[in-house]
Amino acid sequence: MRYVPISACQSGMRLAKKVYNEEGMVLLSENVELNDSFIKRLRDMGVSYVYVEDMHTEGINAPNILSEETRREANRMIRREFKRLMTGSVLRKHSGPSDMSGAFSRLLDSIIDDISSHEDAMVMLGDIQTADLYVFKHSLNVCVYTTMFGIYHGYAKEELKMLSMGALLHDIGKTQLDLQILNKPGRLSDYEFSHIKSHTELGFRILKNEPNIPLIVAHCAYQHHERLNGSGYPRGILSDHIHEYAKWIAIADSFDAMTSHRVYRSAMQPHEALEILYTGSGTLYDQSMLALFRDRIAVYPLGMTVELSTGEVGVISKINSKIPQRPIVRLLLDPEGKPYSDMKEIDLSLKLNVVITGYRTDIMA
Repeated sequence: MRYVPISACQSGMRLAKKVYNEEGMVLLSENVELNDSFIKRLRDMGVSYVYVEDMHTEGINAPNILSEETRREANRMIRREFKRLMTGSVLRKHSGPSDMSGAFSRLLDSIIDDISSHEDAMVMLGDIQTADLYVFKHSLNVCVYTTMFGIYHGYAKEELKMLSMGALLHDIGKTQLDLQILNKPGRLSDYEFSHIKSHTELGFRILKNEPNIPLIVAHCAYQHHERLNGSGYPRGILSDHIHEYAKWIAIADSFDAMTSHRVYRSAMQPHEALEILYTGSGTLYDQSMLALFRDRIAVYPLGMTVELSTGEVGVISKINSKIPQRPIVRLLLDPEGKPYSDMKEIDLSLKLNVVITGYRTDIMA
């Protein structure tokens, strides 16, 4: 399969991986042939990239971190609980009793079990999903990333579950925001930006008043936009006063925001987002946490077309779990741009004099 930005998709390409809708159900299955209508719909629904079949990438498969059952249940529960809290004319308020803690606790057990079952869990989020509201998809993605961090950091099961719940619910305060402001495509006014920033305090109030939700989970919502040097919000507190769970979530939250399609900008590639995160190493984000993130994230997704310093073109065929920044590349074009007649691969963890210099959006190679 080949990783292709939605902007580069063309009619006639066949999907190599399912696309899920906002409820976690299959929207388009494997082998579906894309046409202009499908491509436009996927773009409009916030899909940044898809996996397509390609004769040169046989045997390259991006794993699903979550099972279909877990993903479906996660989407159902996030939508139900978040929409219950939404007020005003945008969405009708759902009334009735809620056992948010119990419901999410069972879900988090499934998420942790699914992630733990992958030997190299921190490969990439290979699942492709639309989202009717960005906050739903973002909440699940941040939970998955943060849970992976927690597993590799070595948290005990109950600590890990607390961290995962904090990540899943970190943006719950956005249920109280004006969706027109939240989804505004242009520059925000000072008032609008202040309104957006209020989601941290709103989330804290919601969660601390929910029965059986631990107070630390509420503090994850409160502190995930705080930064080590005091430049964050809502309180501008320094590193020593920020809970370590919120520090993990801050990294995952920022990374997923940058690598997701938004109404006001296109998605960045993972390696681009990682570079931006590292500009804040030690000032905005914890340096040791960023190092673990760097060592567990696939900055070059499986199936991505890349250019090498040798002038060759290839696709990422395997992630080196110990050095994910140095993947194995299946070579397709020689330095003169001519196709190789037989399959050749280069392990960049062994060929240190060869580096990736860029990526390609086409699959003509």
